[in-house]
Amino acid sequence: MATLSNLREPIVAREDERSDIVSIERSLEQGDTRRPRLVGPDDQVMILPEPLYRVLLEAARELGDGNGVALLAFAQELTTQQAADILNVSRPHVVSLLEADKIPVHKVGTHRRVHRRDLLADKHPRDEARRRSLDAMVDQAQELGLYEE
Repeated sequence: MATLSNLREPIVAREDERSDIVSIERSLEQGDTRRPRLVGPDDQVMILPEPLYRVLLEAARELGDGNGVALLAFAQELTTQQAADILNVSRPHVVSLLEADKIPVHKVGTHRRVHRRDLLADKHPRDEARRRSLDAMVDQAQELGLYEE
């Protein structure tokens, strides 16, 4: 069994596996009122919890499309480096955001910790503003004729 750290490397389905994965995806998507179940190696039937169902469905979609999939676990409390990795910025930049009270922070001993929910609450509006800015730049470039047809 692979450890979580090994699962951060993308998993890609072989071409001969993709049709089976697409069949599994279709089966998971069937909108049946019954909850999906797993059957263990000892034939024990287990109801699939909703979060695991969503992970499996999304993984099946991506693998079926030929894309790679990697797992990333989110701890409830993050170090400044983990927060920086999620925001895709440097750790010193995260520290400056924390010191400017842009994101709530608390200390565990002498170490700063950020709650995942606080980080994501700050990240989503930033991502949306970034998307709007990029859309505006694309619109402006199109109006100026900078795109070749």
